Amino acid sequence: MTGFVGALHEFHDAEFVQGWADRFVPSPPRLALFNMVLAEIDQLPMRDPNVLELGLGPGYMARHILERHPTLHYEGLDFSAAFFQVARRTLGDLTSRVTFTQADLMNQSWPKLLARRPHAVISTWALHDLGGQQAIADVYRRCWEILPKGGILVNGDFIKPDGTAWEYEAGRFEVAGHLDLLRQAGFTDPRSLQHFEIEIDNPTAAQNYACLLAVK
Repeated sequence: MTGFVGALHEFHDAEFVQGWADRFVPSPPRLALFNMVLAEIDQLPMRDPNVLELGLGPGYMARHILERHPTLHYEGLDFSAAFFQVARRTLGDLTSRVTFTQADLMNQSWPKLLARRPHAVISTWALHDLGGQQAIADVYRRCWEILPKGGILVNGDFIKPDGTAWEYEAGRFEVAGHLDLLRQAGFTDPRSLQHFEIEIDNPTAAQNYACLLAVK
C-alpha cells in the first residue's frame, strides 16, 4: 500500500489549536520520548541549566520536565500566541517558571529574542512543520551557534522511515538526512537514540518519530 503522509495545521487559530491539543494528550510512547529528553538534560553538569524548547505547543513536555527538575530555567519559544494560551493552562502553577518567547524559526534572527543562552535546546514534533530540509538545517545551525561547548540539542520529530513506499511531506525525511544536516551545522557526533511508533506499511501522520541527540 502507498499514499501520502503529512498534515496541515492552522496554529494561529485558537479553536484549531485547542482541538489539536485535546487530540494529542501524550500517549505512553510520547511520554517515553519526554523521559528520554529529560535524561539528556539531567546529564548536563550544571544544577540549574537553561533549557530552550523550540515549538512549546500546548506545553505538555514543558510540564513533564518541570515537574521532575525543580531547578532548571525553562524558555518556551513558539510563533503562535494561541499555543501560549493553551500552554499556560497546561502548566498551571508551573507557568511562573517559564519564559514565553514568541518568534518565528523561519526568521534567522530568532536567537536575538531569547531571554538567556541555553545549555540545552529541545524540541518535539515541531521542526518538520517548517516545511523542508533547508529550513531545518538553518535551525540546526542557529542552535549550534547559541549553544556553549558541551551544550546539547535533542530533537524528537517525525521522520520518513527507511524502506517505506509512501510519500512524505518535505519536513519529514530520513534520520540519515538529519544526521548529515547536524554535522554540516557543526555538531561532531550526532546520533539517533531511538525510533518510536515505527510503521512502514500503513503509517499515519502521528507515527514514525525519532529522538536525535547532538552535542556541541
